[in-house]
Amino acid sequence: MFDTLLEELHESIHIRGGRSMLLPKDISSFRSQKSKSLIRNWLWSVPGFRRWRVTRLDAGERLQVLNSVAYPEYIYDHPIMGIDLLWFGKTGKLVAVLDFQPLVQEKAYLDRHFKDLKSLNVQFPSLVNHGPMRSFDPHQYFSPWLLLCRGGFELANNTLPHAFTSFLECYWKLHLESLGKKSKLSSSMVEDLQANYDIYSAERDPAHGLFYSYFGKTWTDKFVSEFLFPCSIKNTSLEPDRSYQEE
Repeated sequence: MFDTLLEELHESIHIRGGRSMLLPKDISSFRSQKSKSLIRNWLWSVPGFRRWRVTRLDAGERLQVLNSVAYPEYIYDHPIMGIDLLWFGKTGKLVAVLDFQPLVQEKAYLDRHFKDLKSLNVQFPSLVNHGPMRSFDPHQYFSPWLLLCRGGFELANNTLPHAFTSFLECYWKLHLESLGKKSKLSSSMVEDLQANYDIYSAERDPAHGLFYSYFGKTWTDKFVSEFLFPCSIKNTSLEPDRSYQEE
C-alpha cells in the first residue's frame, strides 16, 4: 500500500531537479527488531524549496504510512505542502490528509494561494469528509479546503490515487506561479512562521507516539527532533508578526 504513490512523488520531485540527500544510516532506514517494522526516509534538495522530506513506514497489515512535508525557500510565502496517509490493513481503514498548509489565515493570503485547492474540494467530494481533528487545531496551519477523510478499500484503491496526482499537480502549479509573484511576507517572517510550524507540529503531532510504539523512545526522539521537525529545537519562543500585506 502506498508504494505506487511514493514512486509518483519521488518521480515528480526528480523531474523538477530534485536531488536525494545523504542521511545518517539509522534515519535513512531503520528496522524494529521487536515488531519487524521498517521505516525509510528521504531528504530532497529541490529548487525553490529549503527542505522536502518523505517518510514511508511498513508495519505489514498493522499499518502502512506515507508522509511528506515540503518547505518552500524563505523568499516565498506560499503554503507548506503536507501529505499524511495511513492504512490500517487489519480493519481496512484509510486516513488521508492532503493540504496546502497556510503560514497565516488572513483572507488575502488564502485568496492568493488556494484557488486550485478549492477546486479539488469540488472535484473529490469523498475526500472532504473532515470530521474532528483530534490532535490539531484546524485553524492553525491547516486550510479550510484540506482534503481529509476516513474511508475503506474503495477510497484507498480508486479515489485516492487520482486525488493524489491532482494534488501534486496543483501544488507544483502553485509553486511555479509563486516564482513570478512578489512575496507579501518578508523572508524573516516566513522563516519564523515555518519554525513555528515545526514547534507546533512537534508538540501536537501524534506521529511521536506512533513511532515510539514501533521503534522505542531513543530512536523516536532523535527522529522527531533531527528529521521531522528540526526547527522545533532551534527555535522555541518565536512570536512573529503575522500581518499579511494586501496587494
